[in-house]
Amino acid sequence: MILAAVLFSLIGASALSVPSAAQVRQARSLPCAPGGVTEPTLRPRDEGPRRPDFVEFRRRLRDAVARRDVEGVLAALDPNVKVAFDGAGGIEAFKKYHLENPQQDFWEEFGTILALGGRFSRADQFAAPYVFAAWPAEFDSFECLAVIGTGVRLRAAPRLDARAKALLDYAIVQSLGSEPTVTGWRRVRLADGRTGYVASRYVRSPIEHRAIFEFKERRWWLTAYVAGD
Repeated sequence: MILAAVLFSLIGASALSVPSAAQVRQARSLPCAPGGVTEPTLRPRDEGPRRPDFVEFRRRLRDAVARRDVEGVLAALDPNVKVAFDGAGGIEAFKKYHLENPQQDFWEEFGTILALGGRFSRADQFAAPYVFAAWPAEFDSFECLAVIGTGVRLRAAPRLDARAKALLDYAIVQSLGSEPTVTGWRRVRLADGRTGYVASRYVRSPIEHRAIFEFKERRWWLTAYVAGD
């Protein structure tokens, strides 16, 4: 990875911390290191190209999101689109829960989901992003997060100028959600026991927003857009 190589040339490999024996022993019981796995990863996966019609549908939807085109997004919705696990559904509910929700940046979140690939659960159904669709069952989906990049810095403190303790490539890490939070950062624990901070934009939970698309009536639809479990 070029980014990792550049960082090593700037700070030197010796600047990155090495896990202690105690951290390695502790890692054996961590929820995001099942079976004592030392370097768990979840690499990007996108099965979309298996269906060119889906690729074209997704491209048009991504273009609509980039333009913040409300009508373009609404045109992709199934009339009974599911929007929450409380049973809410339909286009008006989608507007209320997502497009008009002041606590949610729908455009950024949905754009990210569309950019992060996904998998076909069957020939006519596609789930995105890959962090949800390809999440390994042995990892706790409530406690673990996926790093969605390479050369991502694990920092000693939640600051851009803090020392880099490790470089992460699509790692699965434990979220230390009970710790004090700092906007824009997530405190995490690696499988080897080391802890530190990662910029929030580089980590994602499998139970964050995800989208389900289905092919029916000779076209693709967004049939569910939900978060949680």
